[in-house]
Amino acid sequence: MSDPLNSHCFKKGTEVEISSNDNGFRGAWYAGTVIKSKNSNNKRLILVEYKTLMADESGTKPLRETLDVVQLRPLPPREKRDMNFKFSEEVDAYYNDGWWEGVVTGVNPGDRYSVFFRATREQLEFSRSELRLHREWVYGKWVPPLEEQEEELCNKDKMTKGSLVEVCSDEDGFQGAWFAATVTEQLPHEKFLVEYKSIRNDEDTEFLTEVVDTNHIRPHPSDEVVDRFHLLEEVDALYNDGWWVGVISKVLSRQRYKVYFRGTNEEIVFKQSDLRQHLDWISGKWVSSSSVCTSMRR
Repeated sequence: MSDPLNSHCFKKGTEVEISSNDNGFRGAWYAGTVIKSKNSNNKRLILVEYKTLMADESGTKPLRETLDVVQLRPLPPREKRDMNFKFSEEVDAYYNDGWWEGVVTGVNPGDRYSVFFRATREQLEFSRSELRLHREWVYGKWVPPLEEQEEELCNKDKMTKGSLVEVCSDEDGFQGAWFAATVTEQLPHEKFLVEYKSIRNDEDTEFLTEVVDTNHIRPHPSDEVVDRFHLLEEVDALYNDGWWVGVISKVLSRQRYKVYFRGTNEEIVFKQSDLRQHLDWISGKWVSSSSVCTSMRR
């Protein structure tokens, strides 16, 4: 596996984006600046100062926090041109002083767009200037890169009757997980009838069937075998019948790892066989898991 160390390591003065684990802030990225870094108890901690969040009611004192390095990433690149967004395209929307990941569910008159947020199950309208293309920080590069000519994805051609897929849910207790299923029927309006492989109906008589749309379904990742995982690497962990994204917080042995889940602020130990490389389905392509700098420079 390639070394994720790159020029965007978080030195003093570096402008970054910051994620938070606090209730009401999860899922958003906020602009900030690195004040200093330090190591403590085998963790790489960073003191940051937010640009839009304040520590006082008068709004004159920027909030400062000491965070784990896994909660930071470089600033995404700016677009060189105005972008027109498309239905079902993943975007970041500027809302409540931060950037929140959502999906375009409506292209409206006047360069305005309806955006659905899976985390809160809200749909809000934004102007084009309040949106940006959603990007992932992957092995020292932004994906998709600036000005990349994206391929169009037609889900109905990728996921046909009988296809093995993964499905996510917006229901409480299931958000953030992907569950294996089989497409049993293609429906109009880019919807699919699926049968889950591990979730049963309320009567426990058969596997649950459900109608899902293109925002909640993706092809099944390949079963690529990973020799070992590394500290701070993003992984999917098999837990409660689904795959949940987490970060390797400690390597216990070659076959056992401690995994940290941002959404619940939990750490759980997993066997190698219950982990897989984290992949994101972006613009019709599987993208390798995000990485952060593995060493810090003062």
